Amino acid sequence: MSGTSEGPTPAADLDRSAVTDSDHTTYHRVFTTAPLAMAVVDREGLVVSANGAFGELLGTGAPGLAGRAVADLVDLASDARTRHAYREVLGGRRARLRCTRRLKHPEGQSLWVQVTVAPLADGGPGVLVSVTDVSARRELQARLRHLQMHDPVTRLPNRTLFFERLATALEAESYERGGTGRIGLCYLDLDGFKAVNDTLGHRVGDRLLAAVGERLTQVAEATGYARAGTPLVARLGGDEFALLVEHSTGTDQLADLAESALKALREPFDLSGQRLSLTASIGVVERRAAGTTATGLMQAADTTLYWAKADGRARWTLFDPERNAHRMTRQALSSALRPAVERGEFVLEYQPLVGMGDGRLAGVEALVRWNHPQFGTLTPNRFIGLAEEDGSIVQLGRWALGTACRQARRWQLDHPGEPPIFVSVNVAVRQVWDSDLVADVAQTLAETGLAPHLLQLELTESAVMGSVGRPLQTLQALSDMGVRIAIDDFGTGYSNLAYLSRLPVSVLKLDGSFVRGFQYEGEQKAAAANPADEVIVEAMVQLAHRLGLTVTAECVETSAQASRLRRIGCDTGQGWLYSRPVPPERISELLGTQPCAVGNP
Repeated sequence: MSGTSEGPTPAADLDRSAVTDSDHTTYHRVFTTAPLAMAVVDREGLVVSANGAFGELLGTGAPGLAGRAVADLVDLASDARTRHAYREVLGGRRARLRCTRRLKHPEGQSLWVQVTVAPLADGGPGVLVSVTDVSARRELQARLRHLQMHDPVTRLPNRTLFFERLATALEAESYERGGTGRIGLCYLDLDGFKAVNDTLGHRVGDRLLAAVGERLTQVAEATGYARAGTPLVARLGGDEFALLVEHSTGTDQLADLAESALKALREPFDLSGQRLSLTASIGVVERRAAGTTATGLMQAADTTLYWAKADGRARWTLFDPERNAHRMTRQALSSALRPAVERGEFVLEYQPLVGMGDGRLAGVEALVRWNHPQFGTLTPNRFIGLAEEDGSIVQLGRWALGTACRQARRWQLDHPGEPPIFVSVNVAVRQVWDSDLVADVAQTLAETGLAPHLLQLELTESAVMGSVGRPLQTLQALSDMGVRIAIDDFGTGYSNLAYLSRLPVSVLKLDGSFVRGFQYEGEQKAAAANPADEVIVEAMVQLAHRLGLTVTAECVETSAQASRLRRIGCDTGQGWLYSRPVPPERISELLGTQPCAVGNP
């Protein structure tokens, strides 16, 4: 018989088929009943099948998960790095992905899970996603970290956590994202705490430390409520505590925080019937975060804390980089300013203002000096800023005005044969706001007999150019009185030249930075180091003259500079070429030897 026909299936093949079906059944049962949450996902990332544990973990039935994107179910797409790795496993370009995610259960609680994505064992299309609940482990890790990072006595952050936060705050990305870009630290040490341990025992000492920690925390919370963020309070060890202020707003904020801490600790502590009094010393450091290191900040804080201890304890001291040279802190200077005026520790020196055309002494600028009984003669840059901050500039400015006007009148009476010279007195913006400057000037002129046109008041460019309201009214009233108004350091701010023409100003004092550009390598050389400065100065002089103003050049140090300024048309010059600031007796001598003694250019 011809043709072909299928013979019976061999027994071996039947056995192999039966085994395969049996294995698949077994695998399915294991998959379905396994306590580990699992789901088979196709190459598109969609669930093919999920077991009961997977559905239970997500709070839904397993059959309802089929066809859903597993990336949405277990949060594999929320960040770019995980999303990319997951796609690589789906595409067969990566062997495995393991990550920890935080999921939200439909019933409201959150849980931490570890998600593993791996290819199927039989090499078939798709991957196996398994999910393990690691919430308990994470909670245990969090507890262990808390214990590791917190002090067991006070329950405050310890030294380790403090330096971790400090290092993070000083990272560039932390302050470049926003905020003030500054950082502050109050480094606190309890005064005489060792005596508590030695006399009352370590148990009482520990309870006192815990009570101190509570009060400092209350101070920080109160400060944080009033400002943008709550300072971190930490115990660094022993009886040392720290209050870290991220994105601080300046030294005033840190000073307020330190003062509040001292005030809180001055209140007696009641420890189970034992009433204890306590004081503390605090070193305060506040600076820009950029360029600051944790080591540098702590060294500055430690040094400043030592100063506070050395100054008598129970106080705070602000870090002063010049203290090693001047042996004085900002706090000490500030607190001594007002009494120093009353004790007569301030004196005036006078620097000549010389006519550029004839070399004659036209006027003088009064410059204040502080003859401190302990630290010697201090120049204005050491104390004027502090005086403006605490308001003592009003009292100091009133004294300087009266002293300068009396001296100018004395020169006029002593040298009747010479043209009277004017006196120029610096005025701070706060004097305009916090005092009746017009009344002060009128009273001073009346008492001294000095003519108003012989008094010149200098204000900085930034102060004058922004004058509106009361400041502008004050300047106008002074000008109407006959007093000359001068803009000091002109050319360094953002001058509105159109606005300048409407101000009651009679003199522009060019900032010394322009004159320094008039540097010559030799007296005979005709080319200046910076021709642009000469062009700018010449333009400003011409503008001032068009507006009816006179021009004074500051920081004239060489005859070459003076010669060039005279050719440009500058009216008066001031600088070491003519004279350094000198006592009033020297000005009397110069008045008797006009004009050569003050540097005839």
